[in-house]
Amino acid sequence: MNKVAILTDSNSGITQAQAVQTGVYVLPMPFYISGEMLYEEVDLSQEQFYERLQKGEEISTSMPLVGNVTDQWDKLLKEYDEIVYIPMSSGLSSSCETAMMLANDYEGKVFVVNNQRISVTQRQSVYDAKMLADEGKSAKEIRDILMEEKFQSSIYIMVDTLTYLKRGGRITPAAAALGTLLKLKPVLQIQGERLDAFAKARTVKQAKTIMIEAIKKDFAERFHDPSGANMHLEIAYTYDLEAAMQFKEEVQVQFPNHEIIMNPLSLSVSCHIGPGALAIACSHRIGTPV
Repeated sequence: MNKVAILTDSNSGITQAQAVQTGVYVLPMPFYISGEMLYEEVDLSQEQFYERLQKGEEISTSMPLVGNVTDQWDKLLKEYDEIVYIPMSSGLSSSCETAMMLANDYEGKVFVVNNQRISVTQRQSVYDAKMLADEGKSAKEIRDILMEEKFQSSIYIMVDTLTYLKRGGRITPAAAALGTLLKLKPVLQIQGERLDAFAKARTVKQAKTIMIEAIKKDFAERFHDPSGANMHLEIAYTYDLEAAMQFKEEVQVQFPNHEIIMNPLSLSVSCHIGPGALAIACSHRIGTPV
């Protein structure tokens, strides 16, 4: 039986400490802040990131350096026979397609998963892959299973401020100004490749209701599982832990039989939506009927 390493990037939100605890590996993503390149969770903590973001410093994301990717693969292949690499969605970055090209030179030892996920749903894919590896599945088998499940997830995100969407060019300055004037709380969605608009709320309370009802509808109509018995359920947030804890309590009331996992959104998402965001996500449990 081949020994399989599970590797992801820090877009998954898995920290280096969590990677050690769970037996997976995480490639830190680079950020440019006021022209300086820093690596997530290595020399840029969540606290430092938000401090600099709120100061108005120019922040941009970047795909991993090719040398960093191949160096990590080479290092892992000294200990493992095969690698399953789970980067962020190809719809949000070209890093996945680059990795797939690089893998061609590794003679079937590196399998790149393009399963269109990011943040908490990407995290779940990583843990699913580790479970499958522990069960004795090959890297190819793990890749194929994750690809079959690629669209079996949803994320809904309430944005507290339009400032960062405007700054990143995701909406026009005029739309941002109007939305700010009307105190809109946009709800965005990720169901596959991209971050898309879903709904507009006038209050945080209304936005929370929209997201919870959207997940209920997905359980019933997309996943044909009204109770969500075969679904993972997660809460994510940017910066405001207290607000996230309150949202988790509200979601738990609506889904009393679910274990709800809560984690911060990865910085690659956070830099585009800013602090104060709340999100709810679900993904299908591997090995159960769709």
